[in-house]
Amino acid sequence: MTSILQILLMLLDLAQFVILAHIVMSWLINFQVLNLRQPLVGQIWYGVNRLLEPTYARLRSFLPNLGGIDLAPLVALLAIYAARIILINNAPMFI
Repeated sequence: MTSILQILLMLLDLAQFVILAHIVMSWLINFQVLNLRQPLVGQIWYGVNRLLEPTYARLRSFLPNLGGIDLAPLVALLAIYAARIILINNAPMFI
């Protein structure tokens, strides 16, 4: 049962990494460090967007509209951290 806990924590780490990569990449694109016309950058960007957009869309439906500020990635990261804390605090249940 410990392996289930470790797999769940690994999946949360992977989701956290993808969200952080998306955030950093969006900043680099907005500051024109990265160019979406480059094939590799465009493929990575559109792939990560297609992966995260369903989750962000659900979160945006609950969040207030703040104009140009998107809080969906922040809320997603907070949810991942909360799930991680819950799993670690309930680790004896997996043993």
